[in-house]
Amino acid sequence: MGLFSKDVGIDLGTANTLVYMKGKGIIMREPSVVAVDTKTDEVRCVGAEAKAVIGRTPGSIVAVRPLKDGVIADFDITANMLENFLKKACGNSMFSRPRVVICIPSGVTEVERRAVREATLKAGARQVSVIEEPMAAAIGAGLPISEPTGSMIVDIGGGTAEIAVISLGGIVASRSVRMAGDMFDQAIIAFIKRKYNLLIGERTAEQIKIEIGSAYALDPELTMEIKGRNLVDGLPKNIVVHSEDVRAALLECLVKITSAIKETLERTPPELSADIIDRGITLTGGGALLRGLDQLIQSETGIDVHIAEDPLDCVAKGAGAVLDHVDVLHDVLDTDGGHM
Repeated sequence: MGLFSKDVGIDLGTANTLVYMKGKGIIMREPSVVAVDTKTDEVRCVGAEAKAVIGRTPGSIVAVRPLKDGVIADFDITANMLENFLKKACGNSMFSRPRVVICIPSGVTEVERRAVREATLKAGARQVSVIEEPMAAAIGAGLPISEPTGSMIVDIGGGTAEIAVISLGGIVASRSVRMAGDMFDQAIIAFIKRKYNLLIGERTAEQIKIEIGSAYALDPELTMEIKGRNLVDGLPKNIVVHSEDVRAALLECLVKITSAIKETLERTPPELSADIIDRGITLTGGGALLRGLDQLIQSETGIDVHIAEDPLDCVAKGAGAVLDHVDVLHDVLDTDGGHM
């Protein structure tokens, strides 16, 4: 291990990318968005700057989200984005080619896994280890993963919802459903279009979800004024949306997630099922912030549900914990060319 080398853990998410540096904690969180100039194919800006231009760009610039459903959709742009983030995080000296632990969804194919590894190497990493997201989320949420007791983690991100039962440092049963934050936004857009004849953008939909979104009846119910384009006469218009509307819009998505949780529980060995009843289910990821989601899952499964603290940071923290305790946790990694 070089004197100057920096070790980083990366949570490469569909919506946000977080970078954890050994000894410093989370040093960067940026949206996984890149603004590209279509005439010259050059990258104009990445992260928060690029997110601000989504849906507001002139013809020659497009804001691209290079990850779709948790996996890489555009290889070159992902590598470029990672390179940018690593430079921001590690500085630009020749010594700072970091060793990277990067997270991927649990249901990905070998090809998708290789794409993540190649993109990270292309972005300037010296060595790349891959860890599965539910595993990282469980470590970051502080679950006792290396003990012989069952822990259940539900990580709802931007592109995928990862559900896993973990025991003895390995995944016993898992499901990865491509039904998460982005789909919630799409469902809200479709619902408002159907009910109010109003067209809204993805950013407005995300705002609605964050401000008044819920999975379970609220007391009191919330309202919010939104603006969009009226489909009847094509003019801008504002309306008031109620949280019951948003709940109705999200119903179908949430049913898919709860049924995936039930399927995972069905495939869990009985001894571990007993542990899960005692310990409960832990929710992480941005989806865990949806109001009442814990109550919904609790009423569907009959098992206690806890929301991890800082649910957005769990996966990056888990990747970082692996760096800090390589000797204990190296079993959960998949590294090409020897262990770290």
